[in-house]
Amino acid sequence: MSSRRIPKTNVKSSEETGADLGKTIQRLRKAYNLSLGELSEQSGVAKSIISQIERNETNPTLSTVVRLSRALDTTVDEVLRGEQQSLFIDHQQKSGIPMLESQDGLCRLAIAGPLNLVDVFQWYDFHAKEKGVLESSPHPPGTIEHLYIVSGELEVTTGGEAKLGKTGEALRYRADVPHRIVNVGQGEAHAIMMLALKQFGAQ
Repeated sequence: MSSRRIPKTNVKSSEETGADLGKTIQRLRKAYNLSLGELSEQSGVAKSIISQIERNETNPTLSTVVRLSRALDTTVDEVLRGEQQSLFIDHQQKSGIPMLESQDGLCRLAIAGPLNLVDVFQWYDFHAKEKGVLESSPHPPGTIEHLYIVSGELEVTTGGEAKLGKTGEALRYRADVPHRIVNVGQGEAHAIMMLALKQFGAQ
């Protein structure tokens, strides 16, 4: 990776460019609700360096900007545009939304959450045709799965214990043991699924 400093432009002074960069990094970090320490851990950039960048006290190397951009799920170009860029962090077109399918081919999950945060939490748009079954292996210890049923009837079995959920209801259950979701109703079922792989606020 290049160690060259960010090139100066004729449009803005180096001070203006650095200030915009620092504001952009800080804005994106706060948008993802990340502390300086968490961004440091995800990017591999020292916490003190990130703090200096946000306060416009240093001119970071290109490799540093690349690492921060990846950790913030954006591109170097967007970071370097500064505060004039859109406040929208991302826009995934329909064709770019990853899709998963159950072994029986009757269940589909659209990955609605950002892929760079899958180690912390995940959320899906879940559709199951009649009698569709989604079998899942245990997730990491402490994982909780949240299922809000938009329509239909879904039976959730986790660790040998089963419970039925209907339209408008929500089920929350341990997902660090084998578990499955079955459409036991008539017609297609639709649900929103979220996995919290780490308890929020936990160290």
